Amino acid sequence: MSSDLAVSLADIEAAAARIKGVAVETPLIESPALNERLGLRVLIKPETLQRVGAFKFRGAYNRLVQLSDDEKTRGVVAFSSGNHAQGVALAAKLLGIPALIVMPADAPKVKAEATAGYGAEVRFYDRLTESREKIAAAIAAERGSIVVPAFDDPHIIAGQGTAGLELMQQARARGAELGAVVVPCSGGGLLAGVATAVKALSPTTAMVGVEPDGYDDTLRSLQAGERRPMTPTHRTLCDALESPCPGELTFPILQKTVADMAVVSDAEVAEAMRYAFSVLKLVVEPGGSAGLAALLAGKVKTYGAGAIGLVLSGGNVDPEQFAKVLRGEL
Repeated sequence: MSSDLAVSLADIEAAAARIKGVAVETPLIESPALNERLGLRVLIKPETLQRVGAFKFRGAYNRLVQLSDDEKTRGVVAFSSGNHAQGVALAAKLLGIPALIVMPADAPKVKAEATAGYGAEVRFYDRLTESREKIAAAIAAERGSIVVPAFDDPHIIAGQGTAGLELMQQARARGAELGAVVVPCSGGGLLAGVATAVKALSPTTAMVGVEPDGYDDTLRSLQAGERRPMTPTHRTLCDALESPCPGELTFPILQKTVADMAVVSDAEVAEAMRYAFSVLKLVVEPGGSAGLAALLAGKVKTYGAGAIGLVLSGGNVDPEQFAKVLRGEL
């Protein structure tokens, strides 16, 4: 890949060394039932088992551990609907850094409570009338804090890419060649990071991103050849995937690495959550289920005879919402 991109394989390998022994090296698991249903071999990377229940801890820790002593004293500010918030909050706690998280007032309760539980100060805002970016910038200016972006930061992208590095190493240890790797996509930090690692180690492996219906900004941007912000007309079950535009740093990486983008409906996501629970015995949040939803709905092309890698990106689902999904009410 071109050296003008924000992140390289070397950056991801350096991130892997920084987070080693702190982040969980999540396993690569396989379900005979899922393989039989799809007629192909699927190797699942359950980031639901990561610290804070999502891949976000990887990038957050890789970013915060590199702050100078002075920056650590001044603290960090982040804005997130949940998983990035928890990742930053826990990383800050482990490193002794004050953290303030700007969260939407309607964020899943389980995510807001967990963020506060890690010791971070939480500032709620109204996502319809207020700008989280402006609030975070004002707080950072007032306190001299460092703003930690959710995805558009090279250290964040490199940290998320460690999931892809592990996936490739684990697949090779099993003697599996991957025809494709399927990853949920919001602002593109996870997809860009994983794609950087995967394509560097296996150039023939196809990268497939998955977005929720109504938030397919990455698909539209890739089709247009430029970043195209969207104005969402509705909420989606996938609260973690509601970014309206790919990042300035992530988008060029996606342009060079992604073979296809799939779009899934809320109904398909809910079905995937039920399948993960009943068959895989995994609790997966809506956004984390997007890739599985695309596979179950037949929306991922078959790339060669190789296995398919699948990232389940997070498991922080509100209990009441999860109960409704399991009952078929969502």
